[in-house]
Amino acid sequence: MSFDTPVSISVVVPVYSGEAFLADLIAQLEQVRTGWRERGAPMELSEVILVDDSAIDGSPAVIDRLAAEHGWVTAIHLMRNFGQHAATIAGVLHSSGDWVVTLDEDLQHPPSEIETLLRQAVGAGSDIVYAKPASAVHEARWRDWASRGFKKMMVFLTGNPNISHFNSFRLLRGSMARAASSVCGYDTYFDVALSWFTKRIGVLTLELKDQRFISSGSSGYSFRRLLSHARRLLISSQVKVIRMFGLVGMSVVGIAMLGAIALLLQKIISPDTINVTGWTSLMLAILFLGGVIAFMVALALEYLSTLVQASHGKPLFFTVDRSIDARLADYFRSQPT
Repeated sequence: MSFDTPVSISVVVPVYSGEAFLADLIAQLEQVRTGWRERGAPMELSEVILVDDSAIDGSPAVIDRLAAEHGWVTAIHLMRNFGQHAATIAGVLHSSGDWVVTLDEDLQHPPSEIETLLRQAVGAGSDIVYAKPASAVHEARWRDWASRGFKKMMVFLTGNPNISHFNSFRLLRGSMARAASSVCGYDTYFDVALSWFTKRIGVLTLELKDQRFISSGSSGYSFRRLLSHARRLLISSQVKVIRMFGLVGMSVVGIAMLGAIALLLQKIISPDTINVTGWTSLMLAILFLGGVIAFMVALALEYLSTLVQASHGKPLFFTVDRSIDARLADYFRSQPT
């Protein structure tokens, strides 16, 4: 990249029911785009990709109109509803930016914070930066508690601490985002695929509010869709809790063997102290065989988990060029925070 060529930023927006929000969203993105140009910033919002995920309202027509009015807006229409992650992946694969920003259609992710995410990324050398809500996003205790509780449970089951940070408002290094998107299969969870490519993951706390849910009590996600997300997240991840069950099985085998040795010594040294015969040896045999079965099942599931991740496209390695970060870092150092 030439020194005079600005660092390009692509924005990807999956759209399902955004008719009432899209015009305002593009207007806010245009303000960001114009502001960078007027300040002579070394980055440029080069494209906004609106992905129509078989929207249930008048969004497709709005998307086409916005694309006709703005040369930097691209309209993509999926043939049927594939879900937010699939729509995001489709948009990312159509992008060309050095960095890719994904955000929701309903203005709960302020475009003005894109620069803040970028500042965080180049300052910390991150390849991914997730926006973390500073307070309750939905202002509905049950909804926010359920979201946090689910993420904590997934962290426990998978051993992946980044799950607690997963958010659809994210900044991604472009080459990595497109590589992760290209390996995603039908049931691959996009954020899990991203974590296969880099461990340089940052988090930035921002004030995010889902105004659509707060005002109407409805969201673009039904309970069934949320359960589908949970299933795909679990399937895409290597379930670390399986190893815990394997260790429990081995521990049970060890306990059974120690019990058998103790019973044998008791039988040899003081057989008169054994009042009832048969029951102890039977229980020890059940413990031993149960522990062996638990260990073998855990071993088979661990092997199956490895095969599933390989089928989902988990890479052996990936290379990256972070040289463009130096220009942005110099610029941000010269700007007030």
